Amino acid sequence: MSTLLIDLKGQQLEQEEIEKLAHPLVAGLILFSRNFYDLEQIQALIKAVRQRVKKPLLITVDQEGGRVQRFRDGFTQLPAMQSFAEIGFNQETQQHLALESGWQMAAEMTALDIDLSFAPVLDLGHQCKAIGDRSFHCEIEPTIRLATAFIQGMKQAGMATTGKHFPGHGHVIADSHLETPYDERPSAVIFEQDIQPFQQLIANNLLDAIMPAHVIYTQCDDQPASGSSYWLQTILRQQFGFNGAIFSDDLGMKGAGFMGDFVERSEKALRAGCDLLLLCNEPDGVVQVLDNLKLQENAPHFEQRQRRLRSLFKRRSFSWNELMKSERWLKNHKDLTAVQQLWLARNA
Repeated sequence: MSTLLIDLKGQQLEQEEIEKLAHPLVAGLILFSRNFYDLEQIQALIKAVRQRVKKPLLITVDQEGGRVQRFRDGFTQLPAMQSFAEIGFNQETQQHLALESGWQMAAEMTALDIDLSFAPVLDLGHQCKAIGDRSFHCEIEPTIRLATAFIQGMKQAGMATTGKHFPGHGHVIADSHLETPYDERPSAVIFEQDIQPFQQLIANNLLDAIMPAHVIYTQCDDQPASGSSYWLQTILRQQFGFNGAIFSDDLGMKGAGFMGDFVERSEKALRAGCDLLLLCNEPDGVVQVLDNLKLQENAPHFEQRQRRLRSLFKRRSFSWNELMKSERWLKNHKDLTAVQQLWLARNA
């Protein structure tokens, strides 16, 4: 039955949270900055979750780099994805930095016993308030080239990859955390441009999961992509042949409000084709879903969803002390921090 990923209130695990995490509908959790104080504390929190919840939980985080990095003090300051192509490095150096950023991020999270960081962002362009310098580039080819390198680094560390935000969030101005954005462009433009990084990385078998956008592409469908069978089944599954996991973006975001209350949002996302649902920053909403969501599926569909879920757990295990002793981590810690400091100084 497990399908829901929920969040935690603070820096210590509470009994009520243990009970929620143990619920049959819950597949895992996502950690935020509010759950982090320092390295020792976050290690203790994750250990408590692993020990006190008597089932495998997918533990996730958004540790992309740049402005979206939930854990900072004691961790490598990861560069913004836009920095690789814009600081003036040659193409070989850009790809090297992207690869090492992917490895460094995934290795640090794996050493914490975290399974998955939702990355990389494959949106084109930097004008969207929600995306900005989280995207690699405005153009298709550099985005694919740099994302491929970043993904290779993640996979070297044993972490699955999540392409977001399908079919492309980069050309709407509105922030889907705050409202439902509308992309009014012709469908041909979206298919010729924004969707290309997703389509080509799927064709190259580089994406283990996809996270769709809470954006309505009005010339294609009247539902947000996260609740659209057109985008998730007709395009992603049938046309592109994607067989990995599909996450909803956070159903607690204002952009998902178009789909109804929290139970209705969950039902619509599942019917549209999502395998796993994120519901964050809405504890009452989580209770509503756990009490009222009736997940009805046949045995083959259930097993297919669970296979996709199992494929997202980390594939390597090593300790933080082991990681810090590695030459690769030490060099990256210095080099990548310097890149981000340079990027911040340029944009001050």
